[in-house]
Amino acid sequence: MTKYIVQGGKPLFGEVEISGAKNAAVAIIPAALMVDGVCRVENLPQISDVTMSLKILENLGAQIRTINRHTVEIDSTHIHSTRTDYELARKIRASYYLIGALLGRFGHGEVAMPGGCNFGGVRPIDLHVKGFTALGAKVTVEGGFIRAATDRPRLKGANVYLDVVSVGATMNIMMAAAMAEGNTVIENAAREPHIVDLANFLNSMGANIRGAGTDTIKIRGVERLTGGTYAIIPDQIEAGTYMTAVAATGGQILIKNIIPKHMDCITAKLVEMGVEVEENEDTLLVRRNGPLQRTNVKTLPYPGFPTDMQPQITTVLSLAEGTSLVTEGVWSSRYRYVDELRRMGAKIQVDDKTAVVEGVDHLTGAPIQASDLRAGAALVIAALAAHGESEVSHVQYIERGYENIVEKLRAVGAEIRSVEEPERAALDAG
Repeated sequence: MTKYIVQGGKPLFGEVEISGAKNAAVAIIPAALMVDGVCRVENLPQISDVTMSLKILENLGAQIRTINRHTVEIDSTHIHSTRTDYELARKIRASYYLIGALLGRFGHGEVAMPGGCNFGGVRPIDLHVKGFTALGAKVTVEGGFIRAATDRPRLKGANVYLDVVSVGATMNIMMAAAMAEGNTVIENAAREPHIVDLANFLNSMGANIRGAGTDTIKIRGVERLTGGTYAIIPDQIEAGTYMTAVAATGGQILIKNIIPKHMDCITAKLVEMGVEVEENEDTLLVRRNGPLQRTNVKTLPYPGFPTDMQPQITTVLSLAEGTSLVTEGVWSSRYRYVDELRRMGAKIQVDDKTAVVEGVDHLTGAPIQASDLRAGAALVIAALAAHGESEVSHVQYIERGYENIVEKLRAVGAEIRSVEEPERAALDAG
């Protein structure tokens, strides 16, 4: 069992290099199943979700060749199975992208019900199923597996209107439609940067997708995708997490390897709170010297404030002067981490989708436990800002989406270390 031990209360100074986008990588790797040939994927983040995604592809028959820490070659020419390993697939949420990829290329696929983070609300796949059905597939759930198949040689293009803006459904339907017969139009599509990245990856392999990044995506199906090379975009959420870390602790960090336009929604809120942000071509200089000011935040689909940054910004607001309101506008419940912040002295009251955050002078170190990926990142931020020592447990959630977080934080002056401890049950048995 791994824990992070954090001595808080120290401002951060230095530089942080941002890794490839987790939310893009976990869709692009399944999309590589659709490519009849070798595709080289660069700027992959070294995180457990990527490692697991590659294992799943290998288990289906893909050949994976590691070029270096951030580059792999994937050859899906000789896939021998369209049924994922149950234990592998259920470990990550993004395994549902395998359905769109397998269905698009082979006309059928069986994928174990996905796992990953559970932050208090059910994340249904009904919109994914609606899209697959419109394209001519029959979808069933049996024995813990989602089964999708068409009785035609290929899926058939269709118009799909998403009742709710959904990143996962947009990406999954886009993959399935890329090799369908005829044209597909996805309306009320999500617009997140990683959707554009997936479309660009597929197009670089021979797909014909237009409009990604707008609310209408048009796809002309092609018969075959061939190999190529593609580099994944920088991670908007990782960059935002380090921005909020310096906001909480004070200090100054140069955040490198980013696309500043993707950061606008996060930058705007931090500036409102009194944080200075200087934008350059592919960097942001983030500085906080004075007190933090209250503000209100509502999470929305892109280009609104990201739901994946809600726990981090709430943590920062717990140290701001005055009372702030945080409204979760994407998921029904994402406040399980609040109890942990309260252990540290935060004053936060949650009513359904709204958190009332009354700023306090400081947080105090405590033993705290991550409940999901972004909540875990928020607790690390709280520990960095707190007076005294904190122990952050269940850090496997954090390592699903942050590459070398301990090393990166230590490089900017954080006093944080990762320690291995035996499971308590083993200790008790001894």
